[in-house]
Amino acid sequence: MKKGYIYILSNNSKTLYVGVTSDLIKRIYEHKNNITKGFTTKYNIKSLVYYEIFDSIEDAITREKQLKAGSRLKKVALIESLNPTWKDIYDELL
Repeated sequence: MKKGYIYILSNNSKTLYVGVTSDLIKRIYEHKNNITKGFTTKYNIKSLVYYEIFDSIEDAITREKQLKAGSRLKKVALIESLNPTWKDIYDELL
């Protein structure tokens, strides 16, 4: 069974993007290099500030829906609980 990941990206003005994937390193690379056009490209959202790992992609999708339904304040609190300086943690994955 494939693992799943949820992730939160941000930019300098702290605009947030919540996503889900089965290949975190590849997906963040795509965001950082504007391979997929959309919201993150439009708003220059490239910094990985938070992620979670799940045993299945289905569990990750469920969590993504929870996060997207929640308030911005809850997302900010979640990020700051593990990454108070909002640093880009992508290089730590490599």
